[in-house]
Amino acid sequence: MKIDKIVVRRMVMNMKSPFETSFGKQQERSFLIIEAHSNGLIGYGECVVSGFPYYSEETVSTALSIIEEFLIPLVLDQEFSHPDEVNSKFSRIRRNNMAKSAVEGAIWDLYSKEKGITLAEALGGEKKEITVGISLGIEDDLEALLGNVDRVLKQGFQKIKVKIKPGKDLHVLKAIRERFGDIPLMADANSAYSLKDLPLFKEMDKLNLMMIEQPLEHDDIVDHRKLQSELNTPICLDESIHSYDDARRAIELGSCKIINIKVGRVGGLSAAKAIHDLCEENDVAVWCGGMLESGIGRAHNIAITTLSNFTIPGDTAPSSRYWHEDIIEPEITMDTNGHIQVSAKPGIGYNVIEEKIEKYTIEKLVFETQTI
Repeated sequence: MKIDKIVVRRMVMNMKSPFETSFGKQQERSFLIIEAHSNGLIGYGECVVSGFPYYSEETVSTALSIIEEFLIPLVLDQEFSHPDEVNSKFSRIRRNNMAKSAVEGAIWDLYSKEKGITLAEALGGEKKEITVGISLGIEDDLEALLGNVDRVLKQGFQKIKVKIKPGKDLHVLKAIRERFGDIPLMADANSAYSLKDLPLFKEMDKLNLMMIEQPLEHDDIVDHRKLQSELNTPICLDESIHSYDDARRAIELGSCKIINIKVGRVGGLSAAKAIHDLCEENDVAVWCGGMLESGIGRAHNIAITTLSNFTIPGDTAPSSRYWHEDIIEPEITMDTNGHIQVSAKPGIGYNVIEEKIEKYTIEKLVFETQTI
């Protein structure tokens, strides 16, 4: 497979409603879409950055710069027998994982289409459907949040993730338990706490949560080890895991019992699969977190979730949860039992709608052999 052309699209889409975490509130979603062209086929990848360096150091602008200046020259007019080779080529560039993931993801999609197989099959996945959870943002009004929980339970979601931050944590989780009983509930702190908050976590430990996600610093695995040793509730690491070695160290230290694998955060599908395999070998459960993706990124998440050790429902909610309209067809949908069917079509399994992707494109850059 020889990469003839790369197209980079700077996109802006408005979500149906604001989504609030400990980082802040977001409704306008800025991100990048990458197209990799070869022999008349197009592979699509999504760069799950945002406009602000709060979750990650990467932003739309920095990712665009890295992709244009460093990543595209490594793949354009180059031949690859397998996408893992792209991951190896990018290894000399430190971090910038979301930028790497977007280009590599487009090539994974292209590779699958050239082989005439699904992206899930190319990755080694065997599931025909995946189980879906939902992530609920912070609400100023507790009753509004409880109403949201009631609504998504009735829709069939199999895991309820609630974002927390100091001042909106224990009483919120207790209220959900009191109203809905022993539902599959977890809390996501997005690095908003420290070990000084151990008494608070001890109280959360009484609530039979599925997990507490990334409670401490974004780059920490040592303090998480101390916290995990004090709790029965599993600690799930998210922001702390950027690579296979990060996952290996966290597992060896006992810093967590669960890892959230986000394809963009770890640098692509090849890295995500390697971390999945490591966790499976060490009996550490994994699940696929969401980054408010469009249908393209969502399709990549569905594909990776078909691997065997993704045993916890992920955050790959249907398109209609976040978007008035998606840029793929058919839109991703979920049945009333909280399952999404894996498409049997080659590649990501969905058609990208040209008029929709053009509608939300605010900048388009085309790179061909003569432009580099």
